[in-house]
Amino acid sequence: MARIKLKYVNGYANRDRKNGRVRYYFRRRGSKAIPLPGLPGSEEFMAAYSAALAGLPDQHVEVGASRTLPGTINALVVSYYKSNEWHALAADTQKNRRRVIEHFRAQHGDKRVALLQREHLERMLAAIGKPTAKRQWLKAIRGLMRAAVPSMRKDDPTKRIAGVKLPKSKGHHPWTDDEIEQYRAHWPLGTQQRLVMEFALETASRRGEVVRLGPQHVRNGRIRIERTHGSEDVDMPMSPELQAACDAMPKVHLTYIVTAHGKARSKYGLGNDFAKWATDAGLPARCRLHGLIHQDLA
Repeated sequence: MARIKLKYVNGYANRDRKNGRVRYYFRRRGSKAIPLPGLPGSEEFMAAYSAALAGLPDQHVEVGASRTLPGTINALVVSYYKSNEWHALAADTQKNRRRVIEHFRAQHGDKRVALLQREHLERMLAAIGKPTAKRQWLKAIRGLMRAAVPSMRKDDPTKRIAGVKLPKSKGHHPWTDDEIEQYRAHWPLGTQQRLVMEFALETASRRGEVVRLGPQHVRNGRIRIERTHGSEDVDMPMSPELQAACDAMPKVHLTYIVTAHGKARSKYGLGNDFAKWATDAGLPARCRLHGLIHQDLA
């Protein structure tokens, strides 16, 4: 029989078992191993392999879904991930809520959804320390429980649980005019550092919107911003400062903000990168990217 060689696929045989069955896993560096059902080349194997290779959170095969007992937390989670409500969430929201749901599923997956009471959830919520973690947990579990009505239970056990209030903080420091000019003096036109500042200052954009900005979004003195988190896109006139910052940038990539290797920059590291850029410009620790956004909104 011809052997099929597939990228990221590893086979393991337990020599202590009499049948010597080989189990296959999709293993990509930095990611959790994903079990692949059946034999390489089979329909179920290739479907799972294709989904794993795509690397998209909602295209993976729910392992064991066919063996999930109806009416359990496991069954609810499988159903929720396929629902319109889940797919309507932004990708970042899905990622954060999936982390909570999968932990909840690992602890209570075999339990009956109909037997879950508000008191049970309140005890779980009380065991979480940080207010921000409490809020994230409640939002994720509330969405999951709403998906159980009316197919698995008659009511939503989270309905009478009050939302988690976060302690008041001073918020982010809005940059002063002097701080903005000091940053501009250190980072000239034609640098990514300068463009990020001008873009965030003028458009109140999130990190995910900043890293996606490219030459195709700038035309005839206007800029089109593709908003994230479900917000509507914006088309607005550009100030002379932002126009100059865009004009001075190289037009060799789809995005202005790239890594040293010319790859699109991830939004997750942009906040830390910008903090370093501000420090390099001699600005105090209070000057951060979010402060530019709030400066625009002030």
